[in-house]
Amino acid sequence: MDFGRLVTAMATPFDRDGNLDEPGLKVLIDHLIATGTTAIVANGTTGESPTLSHREKLRLFEKTLECVDGRIPVIAGTGNNNTLDSIELSKEAEQLGVHGLLLVSPYYNRPTQEGLYRHFRKISESVTLPVMIYNIPGRTGVNIDVETMLRLAEVPNIVAAKESSGNFSQVALIAANKPDDFLLYSGDDKFTLPVLAYGGYGVVSVAAHLVGQEMTQMIEAFLNGEVKQAAVWSARLLPVFEALFRVASPAPLKAGLKLLGLPGGDVRLPLVEAPEVVVEEMARELRRLKKIG
Repeated sequence: MDFGRLVTAMATPFDRDGNLDEPGLKVLIDHLIATGTTAIVANGTTGESPTLSHREKLRLFEKTLECVDGRIPVIAGTGNNNTLDSIELSKEAEQLGVHGLLLVSPYYNRPTQEGLYRHFRKISESVTLPVMIYNIPGRTGVNIDVETMLRLAEVPNIVAAKESSGNFSQVALIAANKPDDFLLYSGDDKFTLPVLAYGGYGVVSVAAHLVGQEMTQMIEAFLNGEVKQAAVWSARLLPVFEALFRVASPAPLKAGLKLLGLPGGDVRLPLVEAPEVVVEEMARELRRLKKIG
């Protein structure tokens, strides 16, 4: 399964009552596909996965598949810090028809590297779907070391990694030593270009909600050997990338979606809406890129 170069970690749109906005989900998905998204992650960090109930997650997967209607792959975020629970949700997502799974590192319980390896392997062996491993130590409190990631790359259906450590030595070592068919994705929009330069394949993006067309042009410029042009795009988009993480994501993103007139709604507690200074920054950057008047 080829997830493409620009995978979007989709926001979960909520209505005024704080429930899943199903009509809005269709509008958001159509927007993402129209602006270059090559695959969608449902129920990732940007989708506020810790605040969705089990039933809501399954409904989100079901409705995302329905709205995508076969146009691009749908990747279900089914990992958490409970291996057995992750297996259950992964199996249910597979039965619904998703095309792949995103498995985040177990958070809070701080497993050893061997514990990480066994956790991911056990979940992956419970399904037949392709799996992307998600390393984000800033949120989980534990890093997947290079050696562990390379061990995981040997598990038959573990096909990709979303690397959000910000450690370029780690990125370089994984890229240099991984199997050719194991795809390395940047987990940070602002590091897309350097990860590609190290031998990565693409990005699992937040910013693609707002600047998907521009990110597509940046990636295509790099792949076509127009490295200077790609660098210009990266620098032009950097202020948006940084604004999206002024406070905990996806609060700034949902502010940006509102500015664009796209469904998103509010974030769920314990997150709160982006402060006005961040909203103003987001509006300023979207005006600079001529996304809003």
